[in-house]
This record gives sequence, C-alpha cells and structure tokens, in this order.
Amino acid sequence: MDSIAINVGANTNEPGFRGPVRSDGSFVYLPIPESKQTSEPVPTYGDIIEGLDISIPERVHETPVHLDPEFAEYPHCERYTYGDDYAVKAGPLSELSAGSYVFFYATLSVTEPATWLPPEWGAFLIGQFRLARDPVTGDEYQTLSPERRQVFASNAHVKRDPFDARVLLVGDPEQSMLYDRAIPLSTPTGGTEPGWLVTDLSEDSGKGPWWRRPLRFDAAATEQLLDLPADPSQVIEGDKR
Repeated sequence: MDSIAINVGANTNEPGFRGPVRSDGSFVYLPIPESKQTSEPVPTYGDIIEGLDISIPERVHETPVHLDPEFAEYPHCERYTYGDDYAVKAGPLSELSAGSYVFFYATLSVTEPATWLPPEWGAFLIGQFRLARDPVTGDEYQTLSPERRQVFASNAHVKRDPFDARVLLVGDPEQSMLYDRAIPLSTPTGGTEPGWLVTDLSEDSGKGPWWRRPLRFDAAATEQLLDLPADPSQVIEGDKR
C-alpha cells in the first residue's frame, strides 16, 4: 500500500495567490486557472467562491478554473477524480493500483499566525484518495467503452478539447476526502523547511524545492500518514515513529 503525495492548487504563479490557512488549521483549497480550451463551459473562480469562506481578487472572478483534483464535497464537483498531463507525476501515479492512496498537498498562505504555522506560507496535506480501481493511462482511456468512461466524465482533463491526460484516477467515495484541517509538511521556521513527514517518512531528501515534487511513501509510512492526529498542531510536536 505505497502512496504518493502530489502538489496541486493555486500558487503565486497561477493565478498569483494561494489559498489561506488559519490558526486552527482550517483552510480553503483553490484550484489553478484553466489554461486550455474546453469542450463545455467550466466553473469560474466567481462560481466556486460562492460556496467558500474566502474573498479573492475581482480580476479573476470570470476566469475559468481547472477543477483537478475533483473532491465530491467541493463546489461544482461530483466525484473524486484526478488527471494529470505531466509525465513527472503521471508516471509514478500510473504505477499505483486499486487500494493505494494518493495524497494531495498545496502551498497555502498563513492568514492567522500560530506557533505551529510558518510565518508566511507553507506546504500542507489537504486531501486524499484511496483508489477505487487501477489508474487508467491516457491511451487506455481512449479504448474504454462509453459506460466505463462515464466515471471520469466530470474530470477537468476529460473536459479539455482535446483530452490530454496521461493518467486518470478515481477515488473510493468511502475513503477519499478533502480534509477539514491542513496537515503541515513545512516546519514553523518557514515554508521551504521540510518537516518530519517529508524528511523521515517520504523518500524525498527534502533538499531543494521539495514542495513542488511528488513525494513517495512506503506502506509503513502510508499507515502513519493515515493515523496522524486530527489536531494539525500536534503533527509538528508529534513523535516520529
């Protein structure tokens, strides 16, 4: 039951700001803008913030969003799906199998200071999928029957024209979720400083821009991630079993 954590969400490059994280660990996940043509209209930032506790610059209210990953509990989403068109992420994700976990992490801006939070921004786990079936490569998707394609119909890459995913994932709705509280990967020292979840649990060195890379975890480390305290401040203080 190995797992991979993938970086997702709005950042200072796209669309120029991050989602917020607050002193109690609550946060708002914001997707990146949709950068490609789509075969049907997709929600805008103005559409999704109607269901979120956040304000964003008016200049992006009419900008379409790339809703990927798709969390069923998030505005304008239907299922738990994820697609990726970049080989650096699609490759390792394609090696997973049904029952494996995929964790999603995002860089978030600290809007309320707390001792367990970095001073300005940090990387945080924000959600997870337990895969309901084996990953589907882009080539395999093209050969699926219309009935089997339907499970991915709401995914942002399927809505692109042309379809461009190298891999597609679907999460088990019973064990997939957008978290209520963000789990810190960065230390309170600063966003670029990796915490023990990165340096002790993942296979990543924590050197360089680790917060942009896929993070791999073996089966034992995956179990530890699934058993982390509900209070994110305790993750910083917790033991490194």
